[in-house]
Amino acid sequence: MRALSRAFPDDHPGGRDTRRGARRGVVAALAAAGLLTAGITVASPAPASAEPGAVVISQVYGGGGNAGAPYTNDYVELFNRGTAAISLDGWSLQYTSATGTGQFGSQKQDLSGSLAPGQYHLVQLSAGSTPSGTLPSADTVGTLSLSATAGKVALVRSTTGLACNGGSSPCTPEQTAQIADLVGYGTANYFEGTAAAPGLSNSTAAVRAGGGCADTDDNAADFAAGTPAPRNTATPPAPCGAASPSPSATPSASPSASPTPSPTPSTDPCDVPANRQIAEVQGSGAASPLAGQTVRVEGVVTGDFQATNQLSGFYFQDPTPDADPATSDGLFAFARATLKDVKVGDRVLVTGRVTEFNGLTELSPVTAVDVCGTGTITPKAYDLPRADGATFEPYENVLVTFPEPLTVTDHYNLGRYGEVTVSAGGRLFQPTDRPGVNAALDARRSLLIDDGSNTENPATIPYTTPQVVRLGDTAVDVTGVLTYGFGEYLLEPTKQVAFLRTNPRLPAPLPVGGNVRVASLNTLNWFTTLGSRGANTAEEQQRQLKKIVATLKGLNADVVGLMEVENNGQTAVNALVDALNAEVGAGTYAALTHPYPGTDAIHVAAIYKPAKLTPVGETRSSADPVFRRPPLIQTFRRAGGGQPFTLLVNHFKSKGCDEEATGGDTDQGDGQSCYNAERVRQAKAVLGLIDSMDLPNPLVIGDLNAYGEEDPIHTLETGGLTSLSKRFVPAAQRYSYLFDGLSGELDHAMAGKQLVKRVTGATIWHVNADEPRILDYNLEYNPPSLYRPDAFRSSDHDPLLIGLNLPGGKG
Repeated sequence: MRALSRAFPDDHPGGRDTRRGARRGVVAALAAAGLLTAGITVASPAPASAEPGAVVISQVYGGGGNAGAPYTNDYVELFNRGTAAISLDGWSLQYTSATGTGQFGSQKQDLSGSLAPGQYHLVQLSAGSTPSGTLPSADTVGTLSLSATAGKVALVRSTTGLACNGGSSPCTPEQTAQIADLVGYGTANYFEGTAAAPGLSNSTAAVRAGGGCADTDDNAADFAAGTPAPRNTATPPAPCGAASPSPSATPSASPSASPTPSPTPSTDPCDVPANRQIAEVQGSGAASPLAGQTVRVEGVVTGDFQATNQLSGFYFQDPTPDADPATSDGLFAFARATLKDVKVGDRVLVTGRVTEFNGLTELSPVTAVDVCGTGTITPKAYDLPRADGATFEPYENVLVTFPEPLTVTDHYNLGRYGEVTVSAGGRLFQPTDRPGVNAALDARRSLLIDDGSNTENPATIPYTTPQVVRLGDTAVDVTGVLTYGFGEYLLEPTKQVAFLRTNPRLPAPLPVGGNVRVASLNTLNWFTTLGSRGANTAEEQQRQLKKIVATLKGLNADVVGLMEVENNGQTAVNALVDALNAEVGAGTYAALTHPYPGTDAIHVAAIYKPAKLTPVGETRSSADPVFRRPPLIQTFRRAGGGQPFTLLVNHFKSKGCDEEATGGDTDQGDGQSCYNAERVRQAKAVLGLIDSMDLPNPLVIGDLNAYGEEDPIHTLETGGLTSLSKRFVPAAQRYSYLFDGLSGELDHAMAGKQLVKRVTGATIWHVNADEPRILDYNLEYNPPSLYRPDAFRSSDHDPLLIGLNLPGGKG
């Protein structure tokens, strides 16, 4: 995603942004296949939360065709221990050795067909060299060759081979998420639970207890070595609610002998009462006091997110909570609709193991979901900010509503994960951007809103109709279930969140007056070389160009300082001028030539209207090595003469931390990030240029990568320059960039003492920072219908516009 391409060392103000990537990397893995195996003990990542699979591996036999083997072929037997038919289409069996370096995907057998509850499926595999007994009619015939004594068999909800083995090649969360069941036997180094299933021989198979019904997610507990007794779809079904046929832990020596199941009286599962309240499961702390125990609890479903592209489970809440305000009365059940399809309002009795999954108390695996009527849960009203020292923990998994207006303060992951962050009392600002920012209070008045989905880059993005949400938009009565994952609380809405356009777009900048208009614009890597920092394709490049041109037309400035233009001579800047003049008239704009653009991939540039302004003297710069991107310096007069002013276009070192940052350039923990000392040195060097070159009426503009109350800005102010945005732009509108959910001003215009008297106004045109990145020129992931060849999201920095009233000249 190229919005993060600004994480180049000289481009991103805060370094590489990994904000919710870790959380989503694992959550997305859960969604990849829905049901996961639990308790896999291995040196590689293993699923920490799981729902018992409906289809499991019930027998493994690898001694086929060996000396003393009862059968010529190896085989794997599958069993549906669930209550609904399951399709095996798109699934596969994958095998690798017990401790070797081979990967699961190197031996793979695709599956097909459907299994009814209690039905078996026999997969016949390779034959040995010593013929013996013939297997029952196989439902699938394959060629996998299993070890007779030790190995690893995975039932995978995909036909893609897993490029891992769980040992020397650890399985990632995304890979383990695809494993529906795993049997490691003998000396296998990858298995479920505390130990592998027993070692086998030519005459023994690994046999799951209970006819296939047992599933404690522990291979050692669930399997015993017994006489091979393969079953297929023709075997009478043995649903797990009834007595199951052999084999048991010591099955009969006759493969064909299967006792007839004796019927057992059926009971209404709703007659089995809860043995714990949800509040007991939650406890009064961050973790459950009952973690690891199997419980049966009762509640009413408040949030249904069982779909495979959602959270693979549902939230339910006790309608008769306890009197302890420290205990939550809601719980999450990691149970997809294949176990039991529920809906909001169902009264359910749920049996499952209490698990802490990345800090979230939930039931996983769930072994029973019984719908026993209906009920109603009234959302609890919650007012932000939270009290000092308070967390959302007492409301974990509880249905809540926020009646107050909540303002959108971050939408960085809107397109990727369907997330926005809102806050009470207006948007959030960088603490170093202005006085009076209370970072702790801001954190307490914030709320992350998720979309209940684990789909990355979804085709349909929330909050884009009837208009795409902007920073500053607001919503009221936001309602959903508060939950927790990977270090933060978030809300899963249970009703549509409707954002009001309380921060409308402005089709043009606010008026600034004067007879000379000066603008500053960071172009976000305008490159004519494809596939570098800017556009990857010619189509993207044209989309980018149209947006930048639309911005420049809207600014209608007499001179524009540009940042992040490709440093390839005049090629990139002239291409921009040509496209702009094609829209506004031939010869309207011309580009200055940078005398010393430096060696960085990007440089600063400037374009101007020859009919309005006349350059005075040569374009100058500085060879001082303190400037990684040397400034561009040009004195202008109005056409026909008059009082001059000098434009200094700058792009200071970014805040991104890397291994080159040493000493005072490392992060000092004061909120100014890395290279603050270098930016101070650059600010001092700019002041030195003004003095040494005796520049008349200096106007310093550009992306200074420093917020309004940071040292570099204070250095320029102490040196006699005045921030025009601080003087002319209201504090609520004084921002040009969004980072980590906090707005702030990285782009500045600062005038000398005499020129300040000639400034008639300044404004920041909010066409970029308030707009989500899904509106930019990129083709990957961004929905095609959202692109417009307009100024909105032409970059990630907002442009500044300054009005000057200069005496003399004409026009």
